[in-house]
Amino acid sequence: MPKCDVLNMQNQKVEQVDLPEKVFGNEVKDHLFWEVVRQQMASRRRGTAATKRRSDVSFTGRKLYRQKGTGRARAGDRRSPIRVGGGTIFGPHPRSYAYRVPKKTRRAAVMNALSLKLAEGKLLILDELKLPEIKTRRFAEVMTTLGVDSGLFVIEEKDEVIEKSARNIPKAKVLRVEGLNVYDVLRYEHLVLTKSALAKIEGAFVQ
Repeated sequence: MPKCDVLNMQNQKVEQVDLPEKVFGNEVKDHLFWEVVRQQMASRRRGTAATKRRSDVSFTGRKLYRQKGTGRARAGDRRSPIRVGGGTIFGPHPRSYAYRVPKKTRRAAVMNALSLKLAEGKLLILDELKLPEIKTRRFAEVMTTLGVDSGLFVIEEKDEVIEKSARNIPKAKVLRVEGLNVYDVLRYEHLVLTKSALAKIEGAFVQ
């Protein structure tokens, strides 16, 4: 069973905890990361790109010139896609790019990401993460003390002081356990869990 030190906010070891093998001891499979991150990014696409079809172009529907006798090719109205300013053929239209991957795949990918951070030595566990007031500088000082330049901080439940203190730091993000996802775990160099968040993760993934 893998072990990890528990630190306080002064970067001092206070105890050591056993990590669940099922969550943090998995063989890392890169294809799971690709599959789940691709799905996450697709779901975030706005899908609002749009072009005007022939029926959407604001031109008269009058025939440009008579059908026969001019020596020219037949022509309809100015909205024809082959004319300048006409409608667009096969252009993009508003759509949803979202799709789903199986729940088991998503869970496996998250556990693989957690295992990867532990294997790389980029997993930190804090006994608690508390600040007396909303202050970006205070949170930045905690990051510096812990030696974290880029970090994803996972907390057990809503904490506006922590969440608002971190939101203006470009390389830091605070998530609650229920929002834990593969993309954010891989995006940041360090993964920082509070001890209470670790217990909640264990309860969610170990059955």
